[in-house]
Amino acid sequence: MHIHVLGICGTFMGGLAALAREAGHRVTGCDANVYPPMSEQLQALGIELIEGWSSEQMRLAPDMFVIGNVVKRGMPLLEAILDAGARYTSGPQWLAEQVLHGRHVLAVAGTHGKTSTSSMLAWILEDAGLAPGFLIGGVPQNFGVSARLGTGQHFVIEADEYDTALFDKRSKFVHYRPRTVVLNNLEHDHADIFPDLAAIETQFHHLVRTIPASGRLVVNAQDEALRRVLQRGCWTPVQHFGGAGDAPGVLRAHGEPHAFEVWRDGQVLGHVEWTLLGEHNQLNALAAIAAAEHAGVPPARAAQALARFSSVKRRLELRGEVRGVHVYDDFAHHPTAIHLTLQGLRRHLDGDRTKAGAGSQRVLAVFEPRSNTMKLGAMKAQLPWALEDADRSYCLQGDYGWSAREALAPLGKAAVVADTVDDLVAAITQDARPGDHIVCMSNGSFGGIHGRLLTALAAGAAQ
Repeated sequence: MHIHVLGICGTFMGGLAALAREAGHRVTGCDANVYPPMSEQLQALGIELIEGWSSEQMRLAPDMFVIGNVVKRGMPLLEAILDAGARYTSGPQWLAEQVLHGRHVLAVAGTHGKTSTSSMLAWILEDAGLAPGFLIGGVPQNFGVSARLGTGQHFVIEADEYDTALFDKRSKFVHYRPRTVVLNNLEHDHADIFPDLAAIETQFHHLVRTIPASGRLVVNAQDEALRRVLQRGCWTPVQHFGGAGDAPGVLRAHGEPHAFEVWRDGQVLGHVEWTLLGEHNQLNALAAIAAAEHAGVPPARAAQALARFSSVKRRLELRGEVRGVHVYDDFAHHPTAIHLTLQGLRRHLDGDRTKAGAGSQRVLAVFEPRSNTMKLGAMKAQLPWALEDADRSYCLQGDYGWSAREALAPLGKAAVVADTVDDLVAAITQDARPGDHIVCMSNGSFGGIHGRLLTALAAGAAQ
């Protein structure tokens, strides 16, 4: 089969294209921004890429056009597809029919932690010898790729609640028909398509309705929104994780995020000791362990596998160190994700923040409000809280329609807002001192700020 993928350079569609190529299909694709690293990854697989949405691409005459959710009416290629009555489908629908059908699908859903938890789960299954397939919205460092077919029965997928395509406004995850589902957490996000949290809860309940009675739901016991979702109706056994108290059957962690025991019903099931930071990753680990248990991997075996887990690119990834200043790249773009990332690093550097005199290493947070939700200003009021664990914060003021300077005013002199990446780099370089940890957070390339900071810091050291 020859498929032509519209919007091929997105994380999901690029992963789909790689899976299709691995399965032996001929794959071509187009996008508005064909640039590295995704363009290089796809071209290395022998996938022909075309810049833009020209109707001339109809000459390729594929068997199927696979249309991503970035595609809109008015784009010449889409109009030509519709006029010609050509065969088309959405990415999630194609994936469900061509890759997921007949496999044990393990889906990881939630506002935060999908990529990390999916990566942990795929690695646990791999370490246990199950050779899973996966499609993840990031690159797990244990695998070096974001997608593969796998030779085993299991397939791990990062289950996104964003809509499917211009002709299918259901969330992507309702297509996947999973047998095991992780519901990590639930907050209002994607304000460009969901008016409120209740609308997202409805989509999550649509997912719950698709899970068989022989399946398993792995649910964060601390999350009130998820509790409301299940109250609408649940037909599948539930394994809760996290939370306080002694409720029976709940999977819990005892200990620090980097070294903890996994408990259930008063018994120690395993011990996790690894390099990841933060309570959020501790919860992600519990979720992955519980999901892997449904696939047949005992918790003790799963915990051992996590000791060899190497995290995910762009999740507090150290990009370099110059004159004692560490520069990290992180994907955090929602206020809660920013808060958890900084809190985890702060806790690691300083120990308990309630201890008098704790900590001499500073955390400098550098943030680009780039997601659709943040551009709309829907969560700007939460930014001071999100950044509270940073010693200083730096924000790029883009064409958002709202003022980052006003939003960060409660932070006073601890916040700096710049109009360009160059100005941001100059301000950070002037402020940075040995021992600092600079965390650059964006769901985009952020103008290559990580490399520019390292270059500028090196230049300053040479003077």
